[in-house]
Amino acid sequence: MSATTRFPRPGEVDGVHYRFVSPEQFQALVDGGGLLEHADFAGNRYGTPRQPVLDHLAAGHPVILEIEIQGARQVRAQLPEALLVFLAPPTWDELVRRLTGRGTEAPEVVEQRLALAREELAAEGEFDLTLVNTDVEEIATRLVALAVASGD
Repeated sequence: MSATTRFPRPGEVDGVHYRFVSPEQFQALVDGGGLLEHADFAGNRYGTPRQPVLDHLAAGHPVILEIEIQGARQVRAQLPEALLVFLAPPTWDELVRRLTGRGTEAPEVVEQRLALAREELAAEGEFDLTLVNTDVEEIATRLVALAVASGD
């Protein structure tokens, strides 16, 4: 479960969807080495607590992280054996529709996300595999299958 400094969206619950923390709490996690990866994204900070990931891996359980480019690069540096999968949108227009269709962010935040998406799409070659995200359930099934296969 990721930690973030952003405020919960409607329906999100602390400890279920994210660990919602203050900027000071987040910085303490960074300074103490408590995050496997962390990044600034659209004006907020996100990170993956290190120990739960390492505990799952040590127990032989696969781990799937939903992270962006900065985080993926940090994971690659720390866990070079990790399988990095790039989730690509079917088209640029569909990505724009998805981001604007949420209606949860201000137009300037949507523009920041789209600018970042352009950079992320350019980094696709840094990943081991690309999957086109046309259907959430199908992608989830494929990711779980990849995670299980990579743990064998």
